[in-house]
Amino acid sequence: MATLSVKDFKSDQTARWCPGCGDHAVLAALTRALPKVSQALDYQKERYVVVSGIGCSSRLPYYMDTYGFHGIHGRATAISTGIKVANPWLTVWQVCGDGDALAIGGNHFIHAIRRNIDINILLFNNRIYGLTKGQYSPTSKFGAITKTSPYGTVEHPFNPGSLVLGAKGTFFARGLDVELALNEEIMTAAALHDGCSVMEILTNCVIFNDGAHMDISDTAVRADSTITLRAGQKMVFGANGEKGLVYDGKKIRAVHIGEGGYTMDDILVHDPHADNIGLHMALADMKGPDYPVALGVIRDVRDVTYDDGVRDQVKDVMKKSQIHCVDDLLRSGSTWEVK
Repeated sequence: MATLSVKDFKSDQTARWCPGCGDHAVLAALTRALPKVSQALDYQKERYVVVSGIGCSSRLPYYMDTYGFHGIHGRATAISTGIKVANPWLTVWQVCGDGDALAIGGNHFIHAIRRNIDINILLFNNRIYGLTKGQYSPTSKFGAITKTSPYGTVEHPFNPGSLVLGAKGTFFARGLDVELALNEEIMTAAALHDGCSVMEILTNCVIFNDGAHMDISDTAVRADSTITLRAGQKMVFGANGEKGLVYDGKKIRAVHIGEGGYTMDDILVHDPHADNIGLHMALADMKGPDYPVALGVIRDVRDVTYDDGVRDQVKDVMKKSQIHCVDDLLRSGSTWEVK
């Protein structure tokens, strides 16, 4: 059984993110989660590879003592796909930003999800391009004033959860950079999932979009503006657990328990493993002021993975083929020998 520690996954490089950047917290959660993953799956360190594209988040492979690949802008998902299909033995962790993954890398992103490739995608969402100095991104709020939208954006943002589930994703989770223990929990669950795992981590950019998620991350409002979902538990939230989510036959509603005839018996129980994509989509879509933002593992269902399908197909073709080596190939078909 693998016995690895946090130190085993930390490189000797100093993390070069701005003080206060949310990326520091995500790195800390990942280095804490991987030893648990290693113990659960009996993985040695040699099985891990961390892939990134371009952006502030994409520096993370340098801070991990694992195999790593720093790719180009938007192509991290394509690289991760190639690595996993070529060597299914490896466990692939992909690190990308909201601009990197959802703009130039958008097609790679949705097709990896559609194919259900067994990779773990960490999507850092700070609603801005940080490394390239503050342009608006596909997740920037409508009307956001940035370096490239001085009068406010006129584009509606992506909700990454909706995008993942719209592509029939089998695993989606959401965390906040300040929720270290929850992020560790999410990453561990993602690693145990056989298929494409997408973890959206809401991060803060102290330089170009400070307070990006303050409406839900501030301790004064977090209890009422977020709900942490866990399998088998009632969907309750609020400082004293006085609120909950119910389903009225058409949509989810947030209610006060004990008011309007609603009791604890009416509150929904979270089941991320049920193949109820409509309910999971509704949970991923929730946002204030009428609804809390859902955190935790929202969807975790099983389906055939692309890499397993490719492996099994190759084995089947090899078993039936008359060609087993290069010599067989060269001597197949219409051939002749020149003496």
